[in-house]
This record gives sequence, C-alpha cells and structure tokens, in this order.
Amino acid sequence: MKTPAAVLVETGRPLVLAELEVPRLAPGQVLVEVTFSGVCHTQVLETRGFRGEDRYVPHCLGHEGSGTVLEAGPGVAKVKPGDQVILSWMKGSGADAPGPHYRWDGRVVNAGAITTFSRYAVISENRLTVLTNDFPMQEAALLGCAVPTGMGAVFNTARPAPGQSLAVFGAGGIGLCAVAAAAVAGCIPVIAVDVEPRKLEVARRMGVSHCIDATAGRVLEEIEAICPGGVDIAIEATGRPSVMAQALASVRGQGGAAVVVGNARHGERLEIDPRQLNLGKRLLGTWGGDNWPDRDFLRYGKLVRAGKLDLAPMMVEPYPLSDINRALDDLEAGRTVRPLVQMDLR
Repeated sequence: MKTPAAVLVETGRPLVLAELEVPRLAPGQVLVEVTFSGVCHTQVLETRGFRGEDRYVPHCLGHEGSGTVLEAGPGVAKVKPGDQVILSWMKGSGADAPGPHYRWDGRVVNAGAITTFSRYAVISENRLTVLTNDFPMQEAALLGCAVPTGMGAVFNTARPAPGQSLAVFGAGGIGLCAVAAAAVAGCIPVIAVDVEPRKLEVARRMGVSHCIDATAGRVLEEIEAICPGGVDIAIEATGRPSVMAQALASVRGQGGAAVVVGNARHGERLEIDPRQLNLGKRLLGTWGGDNWPDRDFLRYGKLVRAGKLDLAPMMVEPYPLSDINRALDDLEAGRTVRPLVQMDLR
C-alpha cells in the first residue's frame, strides 16, 4: 500500500511530495485514513530549521488531524476499523508504540508516533481519541492541538475564576482558542494582543472584549488603562521571548500569572526582570495545555456541539496536500490563523 505524503528532506527547503510505501503494523500501531490535518507553527519551525539540527531527515510531519481507522495492529484495544478519531501529539491511554519507517524509492523515511501530512498514516494507539461518527471532521482536526493547547492553557493551567481578567498575546490558532476558553470561563474583560488586524478581527468573533494593536508599541499602557494594576492572567502564544516578558509584566502583583504556551526558536533565551517575581507574580509553563486527551478532548467536543465553542471564525478554505508549502508560507506570514489540509482535495 502506498500513500501520498509531504516529506521534509532538508531543513530550509520546501517539503517534497512523495509516494511512500506504508509498512505493516507493529504492535500498538493503527492505520488511519487522514481526512484533515492541521498545520501548526511547530511545522514552520521544523521546516525552516528553527528547532536546531534535524537528525531524522528525511521524515514525515504533522501532529494534529482527524481521520478514520482502517486497521488496528496487534494488541490494540482502544480503536477499531471504522472509528472516527482525533489525531494528536498529546499522549492518551493505549500503547505508546514506536514510529513507523516508510520507504520511498529505496530510502527509509522516518516518522514519529504521529504524523498527519499524508493520506494514510501509521499512528501510535495512544495518539488517538475516538469521536462519535457524526462529529464534523474539519472541527475534529483542530481538537488535536490548537483547541486543547489554547483551551487547556486556560482551563487546566491558569484556572481563572469567573470575573477575572485575562489577556492573550498572539491571536493565532492557539491564542484564539485561549480567547474562547476565557469567554467560556467567564473572564471579564478578555483582551487580545496582536500585530495583525485580521487576527484581531477574528478574535472579536471568538469572544474578546478589547483588542490591542501591538504595532503601536503601547501594549502595557493600554492594558493598564483597561485593567488598572494589570490583568489577573496573561496567556502568551507567540513564541517570542520579548512577548513572554511582556506578558509577565502585564499581570498584577500578588497573584497575577503569565502562562507561556508559544515555542521559541532554538537557541533563543528569555530575559526577565527578577523584580517582576518579587512582586508576587507567577510565570507558568504548560505542556500543550496540560490535557488528558481521553477526558479533555471529548469535553472540548461537547463545547463545540453545544455552541459554546464556535470554531467557524478560524476556518478558511482547506488546502490540498499539493499546496502544503503554501499553507506553511501563509501561516508564517500571518495570512491565516490555522490552515487545514484536506487529503481528498486535488
């Protein structure tokens, strides 16, 4: 069996479209027909070489998506053929199987326990979460990373009380999901900070009460005008160390918390004024929103079903796999907040 796939052959170069031979399933592995794959800034960092030396090229990419189980390998009990599933890099229950080795013109192509930039993919059992078969597959793809990372940073890491104020730095896919979580949690006000007017417009549709254009260079002053003394919680979703420091500076003393979600480039360092910590502020990290997929992914799905989480403002026309490099370019340039690749498009 073969599958079309987008392969990273060399960092700093476009992904290469290839026909890969799919290996037989090992214990704990599952063959999935991918319907939609999300495109994340992590893949931008990987393809551009911003995560340091890549010792695994050539390899497959992608870590969030939706699809249908075609075959379950030995020992798999969590899913069965015909199940609709969320594909995520976050580990849930089930076997933690090793990544497969595809073949391409006699070469070995590496892959992790999950990759999604292909029509068919061999996935570790614990990277799959079963959905009801009538759940929209386009929205389901975002439940693999964007939604749980952004919403989990609010619900699981920051844990705001109703009425607390919250600012989100970076209105990309993850930041917008943090905005939505803040609205569901009853935060007042909810502030979005970004340099792209189009992203701030999407943020308005996702539930923010105030938008701040960071290009004016007065972010902290504008936050102070909205929330004297600073916000209760700040969520950083840009991956820029200077913005991480700004997020910490934006929260109030004696209990304010800044949660860093964004991934910085390899070698970058965060410098903060230690007096910010002496004021009683907290700087928190999060592992993708600190989710337990078997519990949290279905909870986010219920919010979608109930109309409490509207992902429509984030949606754009899906890209075919043949346009994967354009999707990466559009994401990096801020022309879209969360590209989706639809595998059956030509």
